[in-house]
Amino acid sequence: MFQYDLVVVGSGPAGRRGAIQAAKLGKKVLVIEQGKRVGGVSVHTGTIPSKTLRETALNLSGWRERGFYGRAYRVKDEISAEDLRRRLLITLDHEVEVLEHQFARNRVQHMRGKASFVDASTLQIVKDDGETIQVAANSVLLAVGTKPFRPDYMPFDGKTIIDSDELLDIEELPRSMVVIGAGVIGIEYATIFSALDTAVTLLDPKSTMLDFIDKEIVEDFTYQLRDRNMKLLLGQKADKVEKLDNGKVQLTLDNGRHLTTDMVLFAAGRMGATDTLNLPAIGLEADNRGRLKVNPETFETSVPGIYAAGDVVGFPSLASTSMEQGRIAARVAVGAVAKEPPKYFPYGIYAVPEISTCGLTEEEMKERGIPYECGIARFRETSRGHIMGLDTGLLKLIFSLKTRRLLGVHIVGEGATELVHIGQAVLNLKGTVEYFVENTFNYPTLAEAYKIAGLDAWNRMGDIKSEL
Repeated sequence: MFQYDLVVVGSGPAGRRGAIQAAKLGKKVLVIEQGKRVGGVSVHTGTIPSKTLRETALNLSGWRERGFYGRAYRVKDEISAEDLRRRLLITLDHEVEVLEHQFARNRVQHMRGKASFVDASTLQIVKDDGETIQVAANSVLLAVGTKPFRPDYMPFDGKTIIDSDELLDIEELPRSMVVIGAGVIGIEYATIFSALDTAVTLLDPKSTMLDFIDKEIVEDFTYQLRDRNMKLLLGQKADKVEKLDNGKVQLTLDNGRHLTTDMVLFAAGRMGATDTLNLPAIGLEADNRGRLKVNPETFETSVPGIYAAGDVVGFPSLASTSMEQGRIAARVAVGAVAKEPPKYFPYGIYAVPEISTCGLTEEEMKERGIPYECGIARFRETSRGHIMGLDTGLLKLIFSLKTRRLLGVHIVGEGATELVHIGQAVLNLKGTVEYFVENTFNYPTLAEAYKIAGLDAWNRMGDIKSEL
């Protein structure tokens, strides 16, 4: 039996970062991946594919230039599913190649197969050819990720009624689509296909969406979606979904309304991919969505020596935070010191338009009773925004009135997921409103919106120097 210091199950963001970290500490590491290629959900069906699809859709549709040339502007008149897939395959090949090189460079062994527990220190691996082997591990890191939630009442067929993984394999772009689920995944795909001029309806039983995002940002985002004729049916659910003889799909809603569409994308949640791990063998139990509970500081489960990181442990389910969780878990697992990461991390939603946020929302400021002031900047106020033809986009900064420190940064619009890092740095370094007022930003840039928002708040907060 082969003996390892750390066995990692899954090669997504948490798994690969954890494996490489342990290897850099001189430990013997094995990564087990059941997919055809390393990378996990993030590379093959999740983060990278959806963002590649988004970028391809925006480029080929001419979306970014429509502010100047009108809504009828196109870079390519007839965009096909193959156009989207071509760029996707190039990107995926590159990601896998980079990851395989990282494993080789750091001497991380990796193996294809399905892993399950024999006991807390032994894993059984069933390879593709049917061969079964066992490996022993001092510690195990479960980074198995998630898979789409597929309820029995939804008649999936892989063509017209699909989940988010199957979306990448569609043969042609639908003229109309109903997206069930107004979570991050549903919203991202709904807005991407809307940018491709598919008639999109977003359906969710909840009357609100993105409740963890600052409400003013969500309101601006919602206005932009409605402005381009996306239908938002919130607070409504589908009681029945059935295929019609003409190939279309009909949904019957709980209020009696009928929707007919070319395609239904079911994106209402994901399940932790823990069902094949034989968790009972080690006395570990997943929740009703297949997720594992861990110590938030060490990422160790209730079973000593068994760790879990990434989407399988639940919110925030981001590739960026999963990487950091995997790194911390691996360090703890092999007996190294692991520092706690900075308190505030950015959250990015790659919809059209993008949303990114870091720190406290205005609602959280009110709940905590913190006196505050906000500063707002609109991208159209910046010269770069005008050059780019932007008539939408909003940056919001929230400052404490008592300390004048930045406590929240919230952005909706072009480049939001890049711009947020300026606010993230200032926030974690405990910077104040004066930083934005006194600092110099490149001109013309969208980042100049930070100075505009800073001045907007400073004008209402007053000049601290004159008060002293």
